[in-house]
Amino acid sequence: MTDALGWRRKFGVIAPSTNTIVEPDFYSMTVPGVTAHFSRIHIRNQDLSDDANFEHLLVQIRDEIGAACERVLTCEPDYMVMGMSAETFWGGVEGNREFVRQIKAITGLEVATGAEACERALKIYGARRIGVITPYQPVGDQNVVKFFNEIGFEVSAIEGLKCPTAVAIAHVTENELRDAIRKVDGPDVDAIVQCGTNLSMVRLADEAERWLGKPVIAINAATWWMALRDNGIADKIHGTGSLLRDH
Repeated sequence: MTDALGWRRKFGVIAPSTNTIVEPDFYSMTVPGVTAHFSRIHIRNQDLSDDANFEHLLVQIRDEIGAACERVLTCEPDYMVMGMSAETFWGGVEGNREFVRQIKAITGLEVATGAEACERALKIYGARRIGVITPYQPVGDQNVVKFFNEIGFEVSAIEGLKCPTAVAIAHVTENELRDAIRKVDGPDVDAIVQCGTNLSMVRLADEAERWLGKPVIAINAATWWMALRDNGIADKIHGTGSLLRDH
């Protein structure tokens, strides 16, 4: 039987329990016949105040992600979407591949990750040198740079906002993100990428593309775009950046 609302596709989405941005972002980008069904990874300690605590967050994610996947499988989704990004960049290209293999082994489904979505988007735009914005501590930024370098992109500048807790990521203001965009932009930068699914940047990225005249990739928009296009859904979505509007 076909789902009454998700008659085109049902997406199972995994997100940290502390994340308040990715779920409304995905819902705001929905198209007819596609539904997103969230399962939360329990984050018991959300302290991100230094590198050690940041890495401990990833330990919590790895301990909980299998159960989160198993819970969402009970709604019989067609495809998996990762509503978190740090883990998808961790360890560079091979780290991302191992993460995808793990999710596929648990769910038996294809999966969209923020890291792969950004890679695909940058290749579509023909970018080579990029500026990157993250909410991470330096250890997180190092893994982001490692991933992009290994897939052939040069990170000209990176601005890590060093958010003190997982929930605090969602407290970053539009003005702060606008300042971060200016810090990582430059005449040698072909595109700007924002990592961290709990940063609210989809709307700002759409606006920034107009005043910068270059791609600004918000990771939630890129991940949703990958999920739609992987499933043969070509609907154009406005107000979320050129990726979902034009590609």
